[in-house]
Amino acid sequence: MIMESKSHNLQDSLGSLLDDSDIPFEKDVQSDQYNLRNWLQYINHKSEKNDSEGLVLIYERALQSLPGSYKLWRSYLNFRKSQVEKFEYLKITNKYEKVNYVYERAIMFMHKMPRIWLDYLQFLMKQPRVTQTRRTFDRALRALAVTQHIKIWTLYKKFAHRIGGLTEERIMLRYVTIYPEKQLEIISMYKKHKKYYLAAQQLIKCLDDQIFDSILKVSQYELWTKLCDLIVEYPEDLQDLDAENILREGFGRFKDVAGKMWTSLATFFIANGKFERARDVYEEAMEQVLTVRDFTMIFEAYTMFEESLLTRVMEEEAENPNSQNSLGLIDLRMARFEDLMERRPFLVNSVVLRQSPHSVDEWLKRVELFQAKNEQKLVVDCFEDAISTISPKKALGDLSELWIRYAAFYEDNQKLDDARQVFERAIDVHFKVVSELAKIWCSYAEMEIRNGNFVLAETVLGRAISPPTQHHNLVSSQINYRDEHVVPQKRVFKSIVVWQMYVDLEESSDNVEKTKAAYDQIIQLRIATPQIIVNYADFLKEHGYFEEVFRVYEKGISLFGYPVAFELWNSYLTAFIERYKSTKLERTRDLFEQALSGCPKELSKPLFILYGKFEEDYGQIRNALSIYDRATQTVQPSKARFEMYRFYISKTSLLLGDNNTRKIYEQAIAELADEQQALSMCLEYLKLETKLGEIDRARALFGYGSQFADPRINADFWKKWHQFEVQYGNEDTFKEMLRIKRTIQTRFNTDVSYLSAQLVSQKSKLGADETEFKAFDKATIPNDLDTGSGIPETDTNGTDAGHAQPSNPDEISGMDMDMDD
Repeated sequence: MIMESKSHNLQDSLGSLLDDSDIPFEKDVQSDQYNLRNWLQYINHKSEKNDSEGLVLIYERALQSLPGSYKLWRSYLNFRKSQVEKFEYLKITNKYEKVNYVYERAIMFMHKMPRIWLDYLQFLMKQPRVTQTRRTFDRALRALAVTQHIKIWTLYKKFAHRIGGLTEERIMLRYVTIYPEKQLEIISMYKKHKKYYLAAQQLIKCLDDQIFDSILKVSQYELWTKLCDLIVEYPEDLQDLDAENILREGFGRFKDVAGKMWTSLATFFIANGKFERARDVYEEAMEQVLTVRDFTMIFEAYTMFEESLLTRVMEEEAENPNSQNSLGLIDLRMARFEDLMERRPFLVNSVVLRQSPHSVDEWLKRVELFQAKNEQKLVVDCFEDAISTISPKKALGDLSELWIRYAAFYEDNQKLDDARQVFERAIDVHFKVVSELAKIWCSYAEMEIRNGNFVLAETVLGRAISPPTQHHNLVSSQINYRDEHVVPQKRVFKSIVVWQMYVDLEESSDNVEKTKAAYDQIIQLRIATPQIIVNYADFLKEHGYFEEVFRVYEKGISLFGYPVAFELWNSYLTAFIERYKSTKLERTRDLFEQALSGCPKELSKPLFILYGKFEEDYGQIRNALSIYDRATQTVQPSKARFEMYRFYISKTSLLLGDNNTRKIYEQAIAELADEQQALSMCLEYLKLETKLGEIDRARALFGYGSQFADPRINADFWKKWHQFEVQYGNEDTFKEMLRIKRTIQTRFNTDVSYLSAQLVSQKSKLGADETEFKAFDKATIPNDLDTGSGIPETDTNGTDAGHAQPSNPDEISGMDMDMDD
């Protein structure tokens, strides 16, 4: 009865906003009105019933009890806002005002919560209340911490862009005061408002203040480019701007990328009708830019400018055909345009030379341009400019080529004295490398030779090869040809290029004594090359100085040593044998021993073969074979040693017969380190034994060689053994072969060093042992010979059809064997 009376009292106080389902929640909130959970449950209950009025009442009561609850305020504001957002402001202005009032109440408690401010500001932006919205933005910025301002400014900028006008300018100016790195947004805003002068001033401000280099994250060149674009696009609005001085300052800052600025300045003058000033700017730009890219940009703009002027004059002349003034302007414009196009190669070359003034190739290109115009004075001036500009130590390219071409220019014009003066000046230049000075001397002499002045050419080369002092021996021992600290003029006398030309000149004049003296001087200076030694020897041989030929070879060998001396020894020994043959055997043998004493093992094989050939032809066969035997113990690498053994065996077989090769075969098999080479030698040895009818020895060699023959890789070896046993063996020998094969196969399969062998070139494997044995059984039946299996055909007497073979008394004619063996 008591509970029923309390329910009636609650219903009386809240009226019709409560029903029976609300009573439990109402009891909870009245019993503990500071419990947020009770209020949220009550609100959720009311939300499910879609009772807007009751829900507002509950929210208000909850906020009276818990005014500092962010969750309650956020939920209440979202609810109130959702009730009005779906309607237009003008239709329910009063309701919008009530929601604004609720937001204001919320801010009194939640002024440090940026989310409440943002929601309120977004809600205000949907209403036509500009002043209130702007002031609310300002209040939000004052209320929140500076670290949270960026959230407000993001929305504030959107509001400013939407409003535009002076309001946007003032807001954005305040924005960049706090965030100076956003200066470009101010510039974009001024351009949007068509206030181009202010945009230009803002760009100039950024360019003048060095702090913007680090905070804008935009290069100075990009800012200059933006300023240039602004000047070009809106020249009429920027007439009061000192555009020329501003852009010229940019030329000084960015000399290597100033092309766009030059064209912008010219375009600025063109837009203001100052055509002659624009032409002057283009001409000045082409003389100032440092890169071909900038030049191309300027030249294309210049040509388009001249074309447009020419087109305009032609159109005016078409409208007024009787105007004499128009005809004169057309000729003038056309002449200017043609002159511009003709000057282009020279202008491009000038740009490259400004960028790289020490480039020899570019100076030579410039000379060719003047030569194409047949301007001899300009050609000479160009050569002189190049010589005065290029520093020999900084020259890019062959500076000597410039001097040579200069002299050749005078020579082509039949001015030999002027050409000689050029060469005389050139030989005093301190070139970067001595080879360039040597090239000058050689070209000087070649010019004299071309003009038939052989004596003068000899004199020129004689000056080049003369030592810098009279103490020749002292100079040759002290001066190093490659010492860069010594000027080239003191080192050129050791240039082999100059000496070769001098020697060639003396040889062509048939002056034997001077030629010999020149060659001897080259050797004494220790600048001779192996080819010089060979040439000297050939020269002496042609003139009958045979002993001196051998002396020259000996000097060359002592000068170079191995491995260079290897070729000299070959030529020396060949020439000596050809000269004396068998008359000086001991001296020849001594020479061979000298050659072999210091010869590297990898180079000794040809010398041993030549030594042995000499003994065969003029000495004793025993000595020749002894030399070949020495070679097998000396030569390297293993491949050369294997080949030397084969050569030794072939020579022994040819000179003494096959029987005398057995010891060599056995020695080779025992000493060859490479198992495949030893296996190959075994096969050659057993082939010899088979040829001599020594079947048992051949079989023993098969057994010995099997230790090197992996059945997976050396299938050919086992195939040959199989054929051998089919032809010469019996049941026991064949079984022994199969047993050995299984043993070897097992050993290789378990040997770690062979497990990773790559069987790339392995041929198709033979069948299993049983199949092999069946093939053996079949091949031994005379009536069922398989002549297509690679086994030699035999006649009824057991001999090959082509040649006789030893008969086998144990040959199997037919039998039934147990294949399990």
